[in-house]
Amino acid sequence: MTISIRLTPDEEARLDVLTQRTGRSKSFYVRTALHEYLADLEDAFAADSAIAVFEAEGRRSRPLAELKAETER
Repeated sequence: MTISIRLTPDEEARLDVLTQRTGRSKSFYVRTALHEYLADLEDAFAADSAIAVFEAEGRRSRPLAELKAETER
C-alpha cells in the first residue's frame, strides 16, 4: 500500500540527514517509526482493557509505593 504524508520542513531535514548518514531509505525509517508507534498504541489499549476488567470485577489498584511498603514490613 502506498500512502503520502506531509512532513514539516524540520522533520524532512532530519529525515534527510539520517538517510544520508545511514544509507537507509526514508521509507525504512517511516515504516520503523510506524511499527514502533503502533506497538505502543496496541499495548496501551490492551492495558486499558485489562484495567477496565480488573475494576469491573470490583478489585482496586494501589500505588506501587504502597505495595513496596507492604512487602518491606
